[in-house]
Amino acid sequence: MGYYPTKFFHDFSQHPRTPRKNQYYRCVEAHFEELAGVWDDRYQRDYGYWRPYVLDVIYKYLDCGDLHLGFARVKCDDCQHEYLLPFSCKRRYFCPSCHQKRVIEFGEFLYTEVLKQVPHRQWVFSIPKRLRRYFLYDRSLLSQLSRCAWKVLSLYLKQGVSLDDPEPGAVIAVQTFGDFLNFNPHLHIIATDGCFTRDGEFMIGTAPDASSLIDLFRLEVFRMLEKAGKINDDIIENMMNWHHSGFNIYCGTAIRPEERGGLEKLAQYIIRAPLSQERLLYIPSSAVPDGLARVIYKGKNSSIRESFTALDWLARLVTHIPNKGEQLVRYYGYYSNKSRGMRKKTDVDIKTPAPVDSDITKKELRRNWARLIQKVYYTDPLLCPKCCGRMRIISIIEDQAVIKKILIHLNLWVTKNHDPPPISSPDIEFACRQVQRVQGSCYTG
Repeated sequence: MGYYPTKFFHDFSQHPRTPRKNQYYRCVEAHFEELAGVWDDRYQRDYGYWRPYVLDVIYKYLDCGDLHLGFARVKCDDCQHEYLLPFSCKRRYFCPSCHQKRVIEFGEFLYTEVLKQVPHRQWVFSIPKRLRRYFLYDRSLLSQLSRCAWKVLSLYLKQGVSLDDPEPGAVIAVQTFGDFLNFNPHLHIIATDGCFTRDGEFMIGTAPDASSLIDLFRLEVFRMLEKAGKINDDIIENMMNWHHSGFNIYCGTAIRPEERGGLEKLAQYIIRAPLSQERLLYIPSSAVPDGLARVIYKGKNSSIRESFTALDWLARLVTHIPNKGEQLVRYYGYYSNKSRGMRKKTDVDIKTPAPVDSDITKKELRRNWARLIQKVYYTDPLLCPKCCGRMRIISIIEDQAVIKKILIHLNLWVTKNHDPPPISSPDIEFACRQVQRVQGSCYTG
């Protein structure tokens, strides 16, 4: 066979990934430039200053899976069949495909290298609506919010066991989004249901009472915001007199060590993406009489739908893009990076092993692209669709001149980006009915 592949299968052979055809991609592509242009006048007051990094994330997402930017050649050694695998953007919390692979990798990392074979519980710490805007305008406060929760929770867990120098462990993930992408910073915590000793022994604590922690958590948050210069004594006094504080703490049922599925699912849940494409209906301006593009978004646990203009919905969405290098997951106590690093030098972990003893503890395997794709799309990209043999990457193509030659040879070269594909007439009719129904049954965003 010559230099070029004899036949092309987009992404991988059996289940092609075509992001440009989905409604989410079409909405972003059609409106992100307008959003950046009107941000200062229309959205700055509600969502803070426009962050240039947001545009970088969006551009990378729009190029995700674009063969024109490079690809890998995947070939079967048995029958010589091959296809091109485009590069991904790796943008978290915005690209649904790339973030989902990160979710899977993170879940495996937790239950193979961080969590121990002991009972765990999920805790959720939330704050009142009045305080959320401070975290929206200053995202550095999110890490301090995690420390406030850990200070309260660790003290409580230590008091629940009769040990000398007990140490609980926790993984705390910040989620900034509510059901309809409203800015709602809260903390999802996977914490040990008890404490460890220095020797690695574990003792289960007393039955937790989440309500007893609310007042302590409230005071810690007030102190933190006051020290940061965000609130003063008058605001604190006013909020202390509220009949309902607005602070809330939820404690889930204990997850036993042998419940691997539940623990893995919880680990993936705490860093899930802000949006679900399955709950989104994008209606372009050409499909509605008033010419105003809309997004209809369904609630996670209900049949409630809300209607937004496309710009309003995107404005909500981009507030959940973390800054470059911003960490939304932190490890504390027995699960801290320092504690794990020190234990690797000793035999302490033998007494409390990980929930799963598997080869995926190896970083290079955990991050293996083919295995992640298989878990996300339920298809093996290295299984040859022709002879069922094993395929492998034979080259990485990044040189623009070579890319162009290959794509021209395969009749895949595009000189300019195409406009998003129009939706079909049945889709237009359905979209119009949805707009009318939603506008008549719920408020608009």
